[in-house]
Amino acid sequence: MAGIYIHIPFCKQACHYCDFHFITSLKRKTELLDSVRKEISLQKNYLQNQTVETIYFGGGTPSLLSADEIKSLLSDIYSAFNVSGNPEATLEANPDDLNAVKLKELHNAGINRLSIGVQSFFDEDLVWMNRAHKAQEAEASIKRAQDIGIENISVDLIYGFPLLSDEKWQHNVQKLINFEVPHISSYSMTVEARTALANFIRKKQQKAMDDAQSAQQFSYLIDALKQAGFEHYEISNFAKPERYSQHNTNYWLGVHYLGLGPSAHSFNGTSRQWNVANNAQYLSAIAENKIPFELELLSKADVFNEYVMTSLRTQWGLDLQKITTDFGKATKDNLLAVADEYRQKNWLLIDEDKVKLSAEGKLYADLIASELFITEDGF
Repeated sequence: MAGIYIHIPFCKQACHYCDFHFITSLKRKTELLDSVRKEISLQKNYLQNQTVETIYFGGGTPSLLSADEIKSLLSDIYSAFNVSGNPEATLEANPDDLNAVKLKELHNAGINRLSIGVQSFFDEDLVWMNRAHKAQEAEASIKRAQDIGIENISVDLIYGFPLLSDEKWQHNVQKLINFEVPHISSYSMTVEARTALANFIRKKQQKAMDDAQSAQQFSYLIDALKQAGFEHYEISNFAKPERYSQHNTNYWLGVHYLGLGPSAHSFNGTSRQWNVANNAQYLSAIAENKIPFELELLSKADVFNEYVMTSLRTQWGLDLQKITTDFGKATKDNLLAVADEYRQKNWLLIDEDKVKLSAEGKLYADLIASELFITEDGF
């Protein structure tokens, strides 16, 4: 079982908070897509004939591509890899790209899941973020997708920023519940160093983010979606039963995946690699039949720490039997000794050989995981 991720590094405009690799010029779009197709051929043996069950177009804004361009990339992937009969094929999309004609064409091209970047249903918030769409377009895009038969929809929302009152946040969450989408991804606004938002805050042109506000809005989100029948299956992700994002769940469960395009990451169980986050360098290397990536061979401590970090983020938790089998009883005993402090605070729940975050513990997920990490000397 494996997945494929395709990074499409184009956007109409730059959101103030985003630090992903993208460019707002489409001048070299055709050249880049041709290079991704070539990389598909160059990387055809990376997954060692494992069955590809998920394909994910991310970015950037992959919905800027035409349906024919998406279809062509999918065709090349089907030709080069062992793809299952009905893979989950997800496209990240901005609402303003999803008119009725485009949605039908995407559906016919093989896209069966959409991840729509709504972020807020208030225009003033979208202007503050420098999003390209309007609130009304967000609502219309969800309805259109459902009407043409793309029922497998995820919607993104952001919380914890100065303009977002608790009343507005509750309105956003309730609106998505009313739309009956099966999946919601929601993130606290973070200030990344090389973004416009960070610059505005540094110059005192914007308020800093408020951790207490973020925690309160996160707690409301958890409670509201639980009452609406959603499972909080990963820190930032909520789904109706069995409607998880298969692709992202595989990341957290350690399934192998191949990343294509500039800045895309790959993982094969023993190493990670990531393509250069520079379009010109990517294009130049691929033209010479070279893949411009950096490689990290994973040590035993790396594998352990990644398992701790990813498993704790999910509703399935950390499996102590797996820790014993893969890393030894002494490693398990050491983990439990460190974890006891957080169990006593009721941040961790330990039951039936599983270690899970409590509702309160989810506010401190990164801290707890880092405390459970082990160094190379620990083996």
